[in-house]
Amino acid sequence: MGDPTSVLDRARDLSNTAWKLRATLTADPAESEETGRLVREQLREAVALCRGAGADRELATALRRLGHAEQDAGRNDVAVARYEEAVAAARRAGDPLLLAHAIRHVGDAHRSAQRLAEAAACYDEALALYAEHPDPPTLDYANTIRPMAILKEALGETDEARLLWQRARTLYAAVHIIAGVTECDENLTRLG
Repeated sequence: MGDPTSVLDRARDLSNTAWKLRATLTADPAESEETGRLVREQLREAVALCRGAGADRELATALRRLGHAEQDAGRNDVAVARYEEAVAAARRAGDPLLLAHAIRHVGDAHRSAQRLAEAAACYDEALALYAEHPDPPTLDYANTIRPMAILKEALGETDEARLLWQRARTLYAAVHIIAGVTECDENLTRLG
């Protein structure tokens, strides 16, 4: 199949190209459908190359991205399967931050499908991994606290939701994500 380094480089290039292409999806349904199909095709190829190379770190990223693309296409159950595969690859890679990121996406997919207990378990695990890390990425940490706040509110746990929105706000402010700060402020105001 070729030099393992060049295979892995090809897999990374495919994954990155597909991810950038996903960002260009438009409101035009026909164009979005074709672009989405191309994104999924490139990501499936990247996944196959990563599997063949035994590159779990890159495989976890490609699978997570494929999960996003499947979710974009309305295939939530397929997305969950890809995200769960990403979690397994991240566990094998032994990187707690990669693992936390993948687990959060499994939680998001469960929350989208109203499987709230499953979502909560995922968010709990991801948040524990971030909390245990000496230097968790601020944005990823905030992006994991945010859906847990949404979930806690949906479960009627407004005091806990309020605390989570405050934590997320602090983190979003630290990395100058104004949209995140604004969303947190709006939710905090609404919760009183």
